[in-house]
Parts: sequence; C-alpha cells; structure tokens
Amino acid sequence: MSKPETSPTGAQHAVTVRHAVVEYVRTILTVVIVVVFVRTFLFESFVIPSGSMIPTLQVGDYIWVSKYSYGYSRFSLPFSPDLFNGRVWAGQPHRGDVAVFRFTKDTSIDYIKRVIGLPGDRIQVTGGQLFLNGVRVPCVQPHAYVAQDETRMPMEGEACTEELPLRDGQGVVRHDILKLTNDGPQNDTPEYVVPPGYFFAMGDNRDDSADSRFVGDGPKDLGFVPMENLVGKAQRIFFSVEAEHPIWQVWYWPTEIRWARLLKGVM
Repeated sequence: MSKPETSPTGAQHAVTVRHAVVEYVRTILTVVIVVVFVRTFLFESFVIPSGSMIPTLQVGDYIWVSKYSYGYSRFSLPFSPDLFNGRVWAGQPHRGDVAVFRFTKDTSIDYIKRVIGLPGDRIQVTGGQLFLNGVRVPCVQPHAYVAQDETRMPMEGEACTEELPLRDGQGVVRHDILKLTNDGPQNDTPEYVVPPGYFFAMGDNRDDSADSRFVGDGPKDLGFVPMENLVGKAQRIFFSVEAEHPIWQVWYWPTEIRWARLLKGVM
C-alpha cells in the first residue's frame, strides 16, 4: 500500500515562495530592461497635443518615432542626462521628414514639425508661397478642408499637396499642408539661410504653427533647430482618438477611435 501524499514542510514551502518571488522580480527586471532599451535606442511613442501638423497629424494621434534614424544625442536617453555633447552615429534628416525634436527655448519640451530646410538652404515665404533656394515649391490639387484644433476651434481653409524637393534634387516628397490665409507675418518672411549644424522646420498647418519662421526672443519662437535636438523620425500612427467626451463615458469609446488612422504611415 502506497503512503498518502503529505503537504510540503514549512522549509519546503518557504523555498517555493522564495523561488516564486525571485522569478517574479527577474521577470519584472527583464521587462524593464527591454522597455528601456527599446525606448532609448529603437522606438518611442508620442501623442500629438496640438493642431500644428494638420492635416498630416491630428490632435489625439499616437505615433511611433524611430530613435535610430538620426543617431543619438543626450535627448535620446530617458531624462536627457547631460552625459555628452553632439550626436553618436549621427545621420542628417532629409527634407520632408516629420521629426520630433526638443524645443530650442526649453529642451524639456518635445516638438514635432516637418524638416523643410537643411544647412545652406535658403527659405522664404512670400504671399503664402514657400520658396526653397529661390524656387517656388509647388502645391497642387487644392481643395477645401475643415478641421478642429486642440481647443475645438474650427479651422476652414484650403489643403494642397506640397512637392518638396529631395536633398539631392532627384525627386520630391509629397505631403499635404493646410492654408488658412495668405496674410500675416508667417506668410511674408525674410529669406532665411540655414546655418551649419541646424535645420529649418515648419508645421503642415502653415498658419497655426510656431516654427522656424519665428526667430525672435519670444517664448514661442523656434528659430533654427540644432541637429543635436533631434529625437527621432515619426514613422507610424499606432492609435488615434477624438476624445470629445470625458474618458469615463466608456460607451463613446468605440466611436471616438479613428479606426481608419490606425497603423497609418506618417508621410
């Protein structure tokens, strides 16, 4: 006759519990290390808080940004520790890239704009028309466009497809922009010459964007952006939500998600 099974002794039980705790802690540490590695060197997520990049990016879009596209600076690291200057494995952005970078007046703030000019480029806006190195940048297929900014204020204007020349002059980058007016200082600027080590950025919502056209000492003036401030290149929208209703009204969640924008590439 076999002996009946007995319960583990107190010592055996303690060993089992200790082993379970160790495995749990090890799993948590592994997850943390993987997340920190991915966020530091591969991808980081951002949410779009304003309407400055409409129609390309909408308020409430969540995007993946590739950290490796331009190399790494201290702004690539969590909490941006001042460990070194410049960029490691630096890569220059291309005209037309949608880039995340640190604000020139306060590097604790992330900005997202489109790269329009590279070192040596001459940029000017005249009568609402963008000129690059003395040549007008075409904007084709104009059509009416209505949107809302982050304050739910309606914006009615004209969208068109801008054809920005690539760095080597071979081909163009096509992306939509929104024009609300041809008046105002943002639509009649001096000619800017991008200095070495900097780039010139503009929002696709050309009349509702604090960007490199504003070079003064004002708190929102961006000016030329140092290459060191680059964080990464916007690659894909992984989630998008209208957020018109309070978050506790869960019955609105399915209708607030912009299903057509999920996993859409950023162009």
